[in-house]
Amino acid sequence: MFESIDPLASSTDSTFPRLLGDIGGTNARFGWQRQVNAPIEAVMVLPCADHTSLKNAIETYLKSQHLPKPAWGAFGIANPVTGDAMAMTNHHWAFSISELRQSLGLSRLVFLNDFTALALALPSLPSRSKRLVDPNGTTRVGVDAPIGLIGPGTGLGVSGLIPHQGRWLPISGEGGHVTLAATNRLEFEVFQLLQKRHGHVSAERVLSGPGLIDLFHALAEIKGEGGFEVTSAAQVLTMASSISGNELTPGAVLTAQETLHLFCGFLGSTAGNLALTLGARGGIYLGGGIVPRLTDWLEKSDFRHRFDAKGRFQAYLKEIPVWIIDSPVSPALQGAAAALSA
Repeated sequence: MFESIDPLASSTDSTFPRLLGDIGGTNARFGWQRQVNAPIEAVMVLPCADHTSLKNAIETYLKSQHLPKPAWGAFGIANPVTGDAMAMTNHHWAFSISELRQSLGLSRLVFLNDFTALALALPSLPSRSKRLVDPNGTTRVGVDAPIGLIGPGTGLGVSGLIPHQGRWLPISGEGGHVTLAATNRLEFEVFQLLQKRHGHVSAERVLSGPGLIDLFHALAEIKGEGGFEVTSAAQVLTMASSISGNELTPGAVLTAQETLHLFCGFLGSTAGNLALTLGARGGIYLGGGIVPRLTDWLEKSDFRHRFDAKGRFQAYLKEIPVWIIDSPVSPALQGAAAALSA
């Protein structure tokens, strides 16, 4: 986390209203908090590609919602936050946090990784905003145990929470860039093709929107099925659901379905690795923009089997619940608000 504070600000100055943001590689989500404990309102999603800079997107949001100048701001962003200078991994925006604070006239501005912000929101996530994946009747939530978070979107976000003296401490890391592992012959063939294209095959190379596209093309190449190209993750999801179109062939539909099964298997293995690494007996949460559209696929795939399949620790993992986060409003906005109150 990095924060910029106006050196001339007084302790008596108001800290509200507060501008909140969840900045991804594809979309920027904004929200507004008028006073302490007030709900987040005026939520708006803006495509990043439509704006030359984050400052421009913020100004568009404030103007369109007819909002006054905020006092404080906090943003979760899909990027490592290691200092004042920001250059997004999956988008072209680059800026200084301190200069952005000054240009917006804020007295305090906080930036943290978007999945760190999402993790901070997990303890207060309402039951209606999460769905248990394949409970098997054996899962149970560990009391005062770590919680894991992983989510494919434009990239692959990874975070978690560690209990400490009655509080939750968030983990900031870049676990999406760990090396991916193949567990069967088909996955190994896919891995080899991706390795030729990218060199290092990280989990994010598969478990992301661009990863779905790469998986589809790798499978098509292995099966010797050329002639059909996909250009978006949404296209793969639509094809797999057999939504008809004159350009679709049974082979392309089947390849899209196999792509999603591969994706779910890789996600299960990677999420299980995270559960073991953190000792996440408090549960694993699946976030990101793709997973809510994969709920049915996850439940009929071998996701849960792959999550549990860790040899001697299978019984340990079978007790860990896995939830899909499915909320109409980005919980990361609530996490950003929590970061300002920490």
